[in-house]
Amino acid sequence: MATSLKIDDALKGRIQHLASQRRRSPHWIMLEAIQQYVEREEARESFKQEALASWAAYQETGRHLTGQEVRTWLNTWGTEDEKAVPECHK
Repeated sequence: MATSLKIDDALKGRIQHLASQRRRSPHWIMLEAIQQYVEREEARESFKQEALASWAAYQETGRHLTGQEVRTWLNTWGTEDEKAVPECHK
């Protein structure tokens, strides 16, 4: 699928300058930028959907961990006394 982009002269110049510095083509710079943007936005959307699913599960069950319970558990990471994930409760 061929796609064209209309970009202003200032941005075009910045892309060309960066491409020259990186010894890449302007086309490569633009593709890389688009790919990174799409990956970042997909990750953001995935995080949002996971949060919404967690909120829905909490509303249905009431099961949760307190912030202090999570902090206490995380503080054991990397120690000789590393704890397993605590059980959720109502």
